[in-house]
Amino acid sequence: MIDRPNLCPFDGEIYWIKGFYCPPEADRLFDDFYRTLDWQEEAVLIFGKACKVPRLMCWYGDPETIYRYSGVAHRPLPWTGELAAVKARIELCSGYAFNSVLANLYRDGRDSMGYHADNEKELGINPAIASLSLGDSRLFRLRHKKRRENLDIVLERGDLLVMAGTLQHHWLHALPKTRQVKHPRINLTFRRILPTSGR
Repeated sequence: MIDRPNLCPFDGEIYWIKGFYCPPEADRLFDDFYRTLDWQEEAVLIFGKACKVPRLMCWYGDPETIYRYSGVAHRPLPWTGELAAVKARIELCSGYAFNSVLANLYRDGRDSMGYHADNEKELGINPAIASLSLGDSRLFRLRHKKRRENLDIVLERGDLLVMAGTLQHHWLHALPKTRQVKHPRINLTFRRILPTSGR
């Protein structure tokens, strides 16, 4: 179990482990992933028009972990040694097992992620998602679906955030645009994709 307080006031679990990787380690990982991961520019259809997703993305995992996001089914690339090592360290700390990772590269503050919940059926009923931040600091914002409640967390390089329990049923989360951020950020979100029979 995670030895940190639950930051979520109600309806879910959020654990924030500051400095999960120390700055030199985090910087080394950022440089490695920035250079070596297979970053892709995705597009989504909005009212019949193809619109570029405001970030670069890639999907790695076990062979059976096909994942649908942005309306497209993605087959995973095989684990790199460095990604597998990060996954193992996060599993040891969190007590959760993961079989895939969605990586996002935010090139600067103009890249963003809109409000959403990670509630795809492939993730199961109450998914645990571990999010590692590398590179520049960014504001991570949560908004309750029914109550007037927001939660803001500034994630710095090396920080680990774990979302679990019923959080995805009740809260939305986003990474807002900002003019203050001029440098890139990588976000690795480790997940467990259920086998087809378990969905």
